[in-house]
Amino acid sequence: MKKWYCLRIIVLILSLNCFAQKSTKDYVTLSGKITDKNSDSLLVFKNRTPLKKINVKKDGTFSDTLSVKEGYYGLFDGKEQGFFYLKNGYNLKITFDTKQWDETMTCKGEGAIPNNYLFKKALYTEKATADKSIFKLEKDEFITKIDEIVAGYQKLIAETKGLDASFIAFEKKDFEEFRKSCVARYNKTTNLKKHQEEILPKGKVSPKFFNYENFDGSKTSLDDFKGKFVYIDLWATWCGPCKKEIPFLKTVEKEFHNQNIVFVSISTDRVKDHDKWKKMVGDLQLTGVQLFANGDTSFEAAYEVSGIPRFILIDPQGNIVDPNAPRPSDEGLKKWLKEAGVH
Repeated sequence: MKKWYCLRIIVLILSLNCFAQKSTKDYVTLSGKITDKNSDSLLVFKNRTPLKKINVKKDGTFSDTLSVKEGYYGLFDGKEQGFFYLKNGYNLKITFDTKQWDETMTCKGEGAIPNNYLFKKALYTEKATADKSIFKLEKDEFITKIDEIVAGYQKLIAETKGLDASFIAFEKKDFEEFRKSCVARYNKTTNLKKHQEEILPKGKVSPKFFNYENFDGSKTSLDDFKGKFVYIDLWATWCGPCKKEIPFLKTVEKEFHNQNIVFVSISTDRVKDHDKWKKMVGDLQLTGVQLFANGDTSFEAAYEVSGIPRFILIDPQGNIVDPNAPRPSDEGLKKWLKEAGVH
């Protein structure tokens, strides 16, 4: 009798184990609500490869599932994107306001702990990497600054309770990749700067552009600004980093209004996107002088522009001050302009 009883217990335990294994979800559930949505869908992607489109209802709510391999994934709402850590079995309830994506993003449910950590990490990264002038430091000083940022990451993850070992391993690897990419960027920037100083030294007559279409309907050339410093922004409507500089550029323009400097933004968009450029300038109420290159790449080529946004400062005589000037978001830009002679 005891043997039969023991056998039944064993069978019951095995059955419960099998049921538990079968009931484990082999997919992620993503649901939530978006305030002031940018589109009618959310795109889930990994390494720039689209994986699934999730429909967003009129009231901003959404819900869907997808099977994933554990790791980092992106979520694009039509204008902005955020990054999440997904694992089969997670049931994430996400809410955010598109006007303040990182600041308002919250997660609840299974998988919330690592993802709420990632949102805090994103805000820390934005603040810690805001000062681009660190790329002008000597290498030892630069490495020290990057190590301080990485130490901040390590402190943040140590303070977050409830993270599993696999996620922590992913993050520590990401910290190392961040450090490597920063050093690689520093080396590239330093080499580029040395090259530019050789071919576009300070004081050399600047390459010129001629008769670019002005948003006001006129034609504008670089020589039209003789007598003033010219701070040039090379950008495009499709360029996310370019658009993030716009609020900072507006602030700088306002502070230096009526001084001996003109702010010139040159759209490098393709000719077919002319109307898109015109609409964006109007919709965003862009200030300064807004020009359209209309397919002419000669000015870009002369300055060896390999990526945008790119900022250039030219003096009142039409000579180069810096072929790779600080960005508007650079906290040191205003002081740098004044030291250059802007008043």
